[in-house]
Amino acid sequence: MTTELLGRAGSAYLHEISFMVCFAALVLERKLLRANPDRSTATQLIVTDVVYGIAALSLLGSGVLRVLYFGQGAEFYMENPLFWWKVGIFLAAGSLSLYPTITYILWAIPLRKGETPSFSAAAAQRLGWVINIELLAFASLPFLASLMARGVGLPALPA
Repeated sequence: MTTELLGRAGSAYLHEISFMVCFAALVLERKLLRANPDRSTATQLIVTDVVYGIAALSLLGSGVLRVLYFGQGAEFYMENPLFWWKVGIFLAAGSLSLYPTITYILWAIPLRKGETPSFSAAAAQRLGWVINIELLAFASLPFLASLMARGVGLPALPA
């Protein structure tokens, strides 16, 4: 096996695993979310959000590596509007994830004092909607990727 082949396969694998961990973390976060969580659940939500964040950074980094070095060539991606839709959806989901992350960071204060965070049912519902939107955004990414892999969105070749 060549170094190039290993680089291409490794970056693709890291990209796919990172995506799966992101999606799984969001699903778990949504499942754990509730009003006035107990100490254990609040801690699990914080850890899950950290895992999500690390996986999202890994997804972004491996995606950049694939575009620049190990994918179809930068031109293949840069000229395809579906690629830019994927980037935009990923960045939008990442921006939305700031709301849960900031919420969980604020929970660290009562948790360090041995208390549980005060979190209303309305706040849990709002946060649940944000996570649902993130899940929907992430669920659309493989579809766009599969369209791109089949050449959809590429400019037509001159006749």
